[in-house]
Amino acid sequence: MSDAGEERRPELPIELDGTAFLFNTLRQQVKLLRTKCGMSQKALGEAVNNSEDLISSIERGVRATQPDFLERVDDALDAGGILKVAMDDVEKALAQARKRHPDWFRAFADAEATAVALHDYGVHSVPGLLQTEEYARALFTNWRPLLSEEIIEKRVADRMARQEILEKWPARTFTFLLEEALLHRPIGGPEVYKQQLRRLLEVGQLRNVVLQVVPISCADHACLDGAFTLLTPKGRRQVAYLEAHGYPKLITEQEEVRIFSERYGIMRSRALRPAQSLSLIKKLLGEQ
Repeated sequence: MSDAGEERRPELPIELDGTAFLFNTLRQQVKLLRTKCGMSQKALGEAVNNSEDLISSIERGVRATQPDFLERVDDALDAGGILKVAMDDVEKALAQARKRHPDWFRAFADAEATAVALHDYGVHSVPGLLQTEEYARALFTNWRPLLSEEIIEKRVADRMARQEILEKWPARTFTFLLEEALLHRPIGGPEVYKQQLRRLLEVGQLRNVVLQVVPISCADHACLDGAFTLLTPKGRRQVAYLEAHGYPKLITEQEEVRIFSERYGIMRSRALRPAQSLSLIKKLLGEQ
């Protein structure tokens, strides 16, 4: 993405908590230090094991900085500790932001933030960790009962902030199983749909991500009950999470978790291989 121009964006959760000045200052400092070093966003991303898109998103204020990101960037730009001194304040601000999730979602959000592995099965829409900003906004705009503009923007911002986990270091392990049918659903209109497919291609090529598509032609389907997520918080046992019509459930009982894990394994065996899955997405984009 280009360095030029500051695009309009929703408020981040931490801005709603009154700490906007901290993150606004940090993003400007990162950009200023990078520019003074004559380093492009792509070069800085490579130096700190992150993508160019993440660097751009942080500098534009679309995503919040993370403590470990500040530490790596400080070293890469030889900033002499200017960014590192803010790490504790950033951690406190992010903790406050996580509390802003709805009560019913908070247990999952906390587990997700510390997960070392996450496996997501998507049925009707693209999983939240893979959504573009406009795709997420379209989903929340069509929610029933209708949400206020303020709540929509807050939820979009929260969802974008959660995606930091994809590129944290040390890298977590992610696998995503997507039903082919959801890839044909143009949520948000043609342009939003195309941007979302491109985002899937981008994330699907990350080294710590495996993305697979379950073809419509799959006849021996072992999981017709709906979407779910398996995650392993650091130092803890794997848990499962599912949500239907706003009714969430975090499952910790190990026999129940084992059943979801078994279903996930069976569906992975039925899915297209990762390279085939990305080829299918390219075909839908008209690039093959």
